[in-house]
Amino acid sequence: MVQHPAIAPDRVAVITGAASGIGLAAAKRFASLGMKVCLADLEGETLQRSAEEVARVAGQPENVLAVATDVSRLEDVESLRNRVHAAFGEVALLMNNAGTEGGGQMFGDLQRWHAILETNLWGVINGAHVFAPAMIEQKSPCAIINTGSKQGITTPPGNTAYNISKAGVKVFTEALAHELRNTPDCQVSAHLLIPGFVYTGFTKARGITERPAGAWEPEQVVDFLLPALERNDFYVLCPDNETTREMDEKRVRWAAEDLIENRPPLSRWHPDYKHAFAKVMEG
Repeated sequence: MVQHPAIAPDRVAVITGAASGIGLAAAKRFASLGMKVCLADLEGETLQRSAEEVARVAGQPENVLAVATDVSRLEDVESLRNRVHAAFGEVALLMNNAGTEGGGQMFGDLQRWHAILETNLWGVINGAHVFAPAMIEQKSPCAIINTGSKQGITTPPGNTAYNISKAGVKVFTEALAHELRNTPDCQVSAHLLIPGFVYTGFTKARGITERPAGAWEPEQVVDFLLPALERNDFYVLCPDNETTREMDEKRVRWAAEDLIENRPPLSRWHPDYKHAFAKVMEG
């Protein structure tokens, strides 16, 4: 399979939130393709064990680096950059994937709100601000992948802080892509990864110990991501075992038409529009 030119043997990938889930699956895949890989995540045994797993895949332990990083802290991300540059040199691929969820209800704990926004949104902003300028100056093909969420697009009621954080990631990544394509001689592309229902640590934290039938494995997300990168897709909208592309498109269109049709916000969950939405989904 043809790859995005940023993905090539001996080039360098930096992945945040790499100790588990989609981040770990991506780290293993990039290592299997001959890339040098840096796993960044919160300090702990999980990060070290994951780095050891990736090193076994790489077959060359010297090509795998683990750096304890809190992406909400700019100084941590700057230290991450310095460690990677010292160990491996130029970064070809940055995957801003670190995230947290839960506890972001409308009038919930404000400290939890701050934690969600600082990790999910500021983690992406910090990553781009710290790594992108050097990637641009390299004048070589590079890629920045930011992990968003469908909840940042259709914004279902409930976990409001998480929705806001991921809506912010979408807006930021769109603006980043515009900035990059209008920068002379820039060869850095930006991509918004939008996973579906995936069996990750988030799912397990909710007490689900076996993969639900509707969920994808993290490796399936990476399988879907790589051809999208090769096509230079910006929006990498992933289906899963219970949600098709057609269903996603209908949900996104309905959400956008709340404004156009002057419906109540989040009308998909409004009792007056429940049947109309169901009819649209039925086709």
